[in-house]
Amino acid sequence: MIGVTGPDRGGLAAWLATWLAVRRAGGRAVRITPRRPHAGLVPDALIIGGGADVDPGLYGAQHVSLLRELEAVEPRRVQRLMGLMLYPLLWLLRRTLLTRFSGGDAERDRLEQRLIRDALERGVPLLGICRGMQLLNVVCGGTLHQGLEGFYEEHPQIRSVLPRKRVMLAEGSRLRDILGCANCAVNALHDQAIDRLGEGLEAVAREPNGVVQAVEHTGAPFVVGVQWHPEYLPQRRDQQALFRALVDAARE
Repeated sequence: MIGVTGPDRGGLAAWLATWLAVRRAGGRAVRITPRRPHAGLVPDALIIGGGADVDPGLYGAQHVSLLRELEAVEPRRVQRLMGLMLYPLLWLLRRTLLTRFSGGDAERDRLEQRLIRDALERGVPLLGICRGMQLLNVVCGGTLHQGLEGFYEEHPQIRSVLPRKRVMLAEGSRLRDILGCANCAVNALHDQAIDRLGEGLEAVAREPNGVVQAVEHTGAPFVVGVQWHPEYLPQRRDQQALFRALVDAARE
């Protein structure tokens, strides 16, 4: 039985894709949300799923406002003026149409922090996906980049559900053994990433610009976090192998 976390509202596509991936790997997925925490449930493994940004207060940072983001990306006076004019429209879009900019989810943060701590204490296999990897890092005492604009000055940041981004996996890492590739193609839907690594975590995959794309916990039997979304790549055997490895670890 694999517990899969998610939000109370939305996230249906991610849940269905993850359910299918777990089912194909021989496991049974159970959805866990703040309103349906399944108190008393003891899953054999956990998947901390993607979604809203992690509250920056959890790692001692202040929220970087949209206005500051625009100023950082558009430093010249005319461009800054355009940013100020567009700010109300972008704010409205974030609050209505664009669910990936819907802000934080404090109740989910609390639930998943508790689940991650419990999994680390009991040695429960854990897979963190995108937000899940970021929250794992925060629980272990690390920090996050709230914006990645400065990392993509020479090449545009890829945002695609298709495997269009290349990441380099560390030799000797568990993840490299699971995926069976040293230079892997993955998708990318994230706006944030790990800054300072948490205690016990090791970066095992990076982009060419240095952005961390996967971590492993050196003191746990099976704790892996990936920045991409393997559940949206059912056609890729290497990505399905990640769910199979999680289910195998749960059996063990």
